[in-house]
Amino acid sequence: MVVPFWYFWFRDEDEVRFVRYDEFGIDMPVNYKIHGIDVSKFQKNINWKAVRQMKVDKIRMSFAFIKATEGITRQDEAFQRNWDNAGKAGMIRGAYHFFYSTRDPIKQAINFQNVVNLQSGDLPPVLDIETSNNQPAAVIRSTARIWLEEMEKAYKVKPIIYTNIHFYETYLGDEFDDYPLWIAHYYQKERPASKRSWIFWQHSDIGRVNGIRTTVDFNVFKGDSAALAKILIP
Repeated sequence: MVVPFWYFWFRDEDEVRFVRYDEFGIDMPVNYKIHGIDVSKFQKNINWKAVRQMKVDKIRMSFAFIKATEGITRQDEAFQRNWDNAGKAGMIRGAYHFFYSTRDPIKQAINFQNVVNLQSGDLPPVLDIETSNNQPAAVIRSTARIWLEEMEKAYKVKPIIYTNIHFYETYLGDEFDDYPLWIAHYYQKERPASKRSWIFWQHSDIGRVNGIRTTVDFNVFKGDSAALAKILIP
């Protein structure tokens, strides 16, 4: 078996430690040094400079995943504004696509490529796959793989998969273990209990940060700044 190159960077640390920060409105996993958010049009008009400048103790938002597209025709109406302004504020940016296994994966890939111009220093493209639409696992795996392979051809980097543990283990399984994983795991005071390594953890969907009037998803990166730099588009 080929072991993914990032496996060796991200060994489990000691038991994760949460500290309550009223400024962020949630308990934060302080074992991790690199924190970020993910957003879509539902966060409305974001002041990215305020997001980036907010710092409490040693915690600040360093990266942002931004919704770009959904299915074969939909584009997030706030994507371009968020993408441009997040970059100007100094955030490390990533773009994600909400995937449907009932839609043509090639057309979904084209939808993403028509909207997103990833550049050196950006995070790899993200496949947000979290709904089965009553499709069998074999269909979900085959269509997801097509999208992922199209992304790798287009951007010359291995895409990230975003999902939750149940969906990954039920529908994807070890066939996708060579892709970096961004895992959703809320409201529990321990790291995701996944059988495989992950690199991003979405640990809350009710965080607060300066510059955003709504609640927002909070994430951590499992590694230091040098490790993060290694997964960015060269």
